[in-house]
Amino acid sequence: MPLEECRIPVTDLAILRGIGVFDSIRSYGKNIFALNEHLERLKESAKKCGIEADSIMKELPAIIKKGVNHELAPNKDMVIKPYITGGEINDHGHFPKPDFFVIFEEAHVLSPEELNNGVALRPVYMQRPFPEAKSTNYLTGYVPMIGAKPNEFEALYIVNGEITESTASSFFLCKEGRIITAPVGKVLRGITREILIQLLRENNFTVEERCPLESELSQADEAFISGSVKEILPVIRIGDQTIGNGHPGPVAKHVHKLFLSNLKRWM
Repeated sequence: MPLEECRIPVTDLAILRGIGVFDSIRSYGKNIFALNEHLERLKESAKKCGIEADSIMKELPAIIKKGVNHELAPNKDMVIKPYITGGEINDHGHFPKPDFFVIFEEAHVLSPEELNNGVALRPVYMQRPFPEAKSTNYLTGYVPMIGAKPNEFEALYIVNGEITESTASSFFLCKEGRIITAPVGKVLRGITREILIQLLRENNFTVEERCPLESELSQADEAFISGSVKEILPVIRIGDQTIGNGHPGPVAKHVHKLFLSNLKRWM
């Protein structure tokens, strides 16, 4: 049904207390990217947040496939967002009767300017709450962006000098021939992140799964962020620190080509 006709009760805990999880899944035409991997992460997120979602998870694959092929679906690449709410019952941090919905919309892909010129990130010195779950609580990433400069794309979380992730992306730092990215546990399990690490290692890149340090930014050759919708996006500045020569570098461009050439493996 059209979005404007969809309703959930105002007493749902997703509204009253921000209790909810979701995922963002990309389709290329009618081909869905990494569906099983995204749904497994959604299931993990619900479990970590105390949301009892097993019955909903059984329904989602068929709903998503039906939605992508529906006559009302955009005839373009899409982003599919399944949401699982807290429902209306809070049993001491256990949410036994959640609700759910799935939004299908056209994917707003990155502009050629963003890809060719790169973007800046705004450092935020705090931890994203519950980093192992993809919850609907994005305030810590959004509030610090008030007054952001035009090319500041997202907030970048830095905790005790360690860089973790950005608002809605995994972060990678390139330094001395190595690609460094924070480990799962300190950050969300990024699906595109996992695929990139696999592809990089298959192609003889050295990948270190540790938190890049803020002190390493001045020595970095390149940086980039990744996500299911944005794919790979070069980062040319973090706060006042220019990365490398201030332009997208060859590694990010090569990684993006590597990713696109292997997409069919995860369709």
